[in-house]
Amino acid sequence: MTSNRAWTLASYPTGAVTEENFRLVESPAPAPKDGEVLVKNLWLSLDPYMRGRLSQQKSYVKGVEIGEVMTGETAGEVVESKHPKFKPGDKVTAPAGWQSYGCVRGELLTRVDAARVPLSYFLGCLGMPGRTAYFGLKEIGVPKAGETVVVSAASGAVGSVVGQLAKAWGCRAVGIAGGKEKCDYTVKELGFDACVDYKAGNLYRDLKEACPKGADVYFENVGGEIMDAMFRLMNLRSRMIVCGLISDYNATEPYGVKMFRSILVNRIKVQGMIVFDWHERYAEANLALFDLVLAGRIKYRESVLEGIENAPKGLIGLLKGRNFGKQLIKLT
Repeated sequence: MTSNRAWTLASYPTGAVTEENFRLVESPAPAPKDGEVLVKNLWLSLDPYMRGRLSQQKSYVKGVEIGEVMTGETAGEVVESKHPKFKPGDKVTAPAGWQSYGCVRGELLTRVDAARVPLSYFLGCLGMPGRTAYFGLKEIGVPKAGETVVVSAASGAVGSVVGQLAKAWGCRAVGIAGGKEKCDYTVKELGFDACVDYKAGNLYRDLKEACPKGADVYFENVGGEIMDAMFRLMNLRSRMIVCGLISDYNATEPYGVKMFRSILVNRIKVQGMIVFDWHERYAEANLALFDLVLAGRIKYRESVLEGIENAPKGLIGLLKGRNFGKQLIKLT
């Protein structure tokens, strides 16, 4: 009988996530029921939103309960199907969680074309992070050609796509990232016009220099002091997409933003971004992003850890900014 290895939640973290918050369990692989598909997971996506699931606080989705398999999206291969739209051998993405095998209802699966791009891309630039960048920038940011678009966590899975979409749509793209290597990557490899190293100690001065005409669109992935600095640079009737606040995720006391006055003075539109709000239009984003990747206009980088046993370590590193690009676990 095939064995399944799965990470379950052992305890809710207080402050920073630790490996002790998870428990690795082994059991027989599940058998699909009518309407379900058994997927062998080949890749596991790790994403900042997972910190919010390790909590009992109210959020946009229910958190993980103690003893449940940790939530997460996977990319893999159908092993057995009891759903008419899928057959063994199909490559799919699925909300299967941190485990080797998962039974998922067919309507929750997405069949993907892994013949022209790597399967792992469908967890990154062609998956949830790419769609988040696409809809957040297009529908909330509403960028116009010639405007300045700024994005934090610019070398990450979402931020890197935001900047490249801004360039594809005729805008000036400015990134914010941690360290010279990440900043050089966004400019030299991804084509950003500038990138500010928030670790260099001169955040506002460097942002002002990188945005001499201010910022028209800001895609927020970090929050905290970086958000405060950006409020000082936002233009009249600019737009701020609040997609993530990773600087607060492990904090016991959230950062108190000081520059809210800028929203009033500059009539800034500030809107939260949850990609599920556009689920009926996923196909639109998938096609647009796929074409840009094939044309070489969206480039992509992955940080990969081998083996399911490293999933907690990968999430902890991601929340501390140790990843470079999309963080993945290669399961086999």
